Amino acid sequence: MIMTAMSHSGHPGLLPAGLGDGLPPEAEHEADVVSRLMAVFRGHGYERVKPPLIEFEDNLLAGTGSGLALQTFRLMDPASQRMMGLRADMTLQVARIATTRLGRSPRPLRLAYAGQVLRVKGTDLRPERQFGQLGVELIGSLRPEADAEVVLLAAEALARVGVAHLSVDLCVPTLVPAVFQALGLDEATGLALRRALDRKDAPAVAAVGGAAAAILNRLLAAGGPAEQAVAALAAVELPHEAEPDRQRLFEVVRLVRQAAPGLTLTVDAVERRGFEFQTGVSFTLFARGTRGELGRGGRYRAAGPNGGAGEPATGCSLYTDTVLRAVPASPATRRLFLPHGTAAVVAQAMRAEGWITLAGFEPDVDPQAEARRLGCGHVLVGGRPATVNDASGRSEDQPPVGNRLANTDRA
Repeated sequence: MIMTAMSHSGHPGLLPAGLGDGLPPEAEHEADVVSRLMAVFRGHGYERVKPPLIEFEDNLLAGTGSGLALQTFRLMDPASQRMMGLRADMTLQVARIATTRLGRSPRPLRLAYAGQVLRVKGTDLRPERQFGQLGVELIGSLRPEADAEVVLLAAEALARVGVAHLSVDLCVPTLVPAVFQALGLDEATGLALRRALDRKDAPAVAAVGGAAAAILNRLLAAGGPAEQAVAALAAVELPHEAEPDRQRLFEVVRLVRQAAPGLTLTVDAVERRGFEFQTGVSFTLFARGTRGELGRGGRYRAAGPNGGAGEPATGCSLYTDTVLRAVPASPATRRLFLPHGTAAVVAQAMRAEGWITLAGFEPDVDPQAEARRLGCGHVLVGGRPATVNDASGRSEDQPPVGNRLANTDRA
């Protein structure tokens, strides 16, 4: 049910555009999926941190965080009289914790996080302005093994919660800028080529002409399945300034393929959109048949409290709204109605067997009818669960759910 501001401006269930209530059983399903993902991270030695929902604006938007300035809600702190920002992303918060509060901890430092973020505007692929974000950050290592670990960890976690047909699209957003710099391209030429590459427009790249166009079109054509892309990229004659990026990509592909030979792995050597602040091998996660990206990650610099180059880091963020679209629906819960007067010790024994119990409060009701009304597939009869004869047509063991109310700001 969609509630709009124009037609139902006074409805108590009305919410701002892009925000919504999580209702049963979806809210429980989301919590379960997040818990299982975090358990995989924990199993690989990633320790959980919990950044605050709101921080001082100058800290939250410092350095590469400035790229989220237009997506950040701001308000005045009545205590300090300083401007604060509601987080639009958690990655840089975790990096701040790593380089300040955990600055003396042994490296490489492995941290995990999960929480909600809020943005000023949604997008076509993600109209939600508030959504869950969880992920990992590996801070303090420049080794390609660190890049591979994060890619493999994200893939393992998603597979563990049931995401099928997962694919990982690798890119190196620093490769093309290295080519530009080596060839001494002027700003106007570089901008024209960058726009053409973003559109994957080979004729527009060729129209610029020169050595840059020849190299870039070969890089553009080399995209595709990892093994084919590596072979095509190896045949491209690159300036020596770009060689480290190419070799690091090759090594990450080798490490990932060695550990996960069945993982769908693709390479796009010219992709940069959304990776403007990455400093090396990066990636995006997709699932066939699921709209939008499940997550993205890559290498960056975790700036310290005193500025400077910062620590080498790599990480990955998963977006729960998209992940939930890719995982199987939650199984029906085993809900057991306990008629009025059921002993507490019996109820405890049923829960120990895995049942979700709903206690009846009214002594003079038909237990079967009450169980059906409350969405229970079973009722306690003679001390044991018995199947409810569900004449309502509702799926067994599913609680009744109300309508989701949201405001789309559309008439």
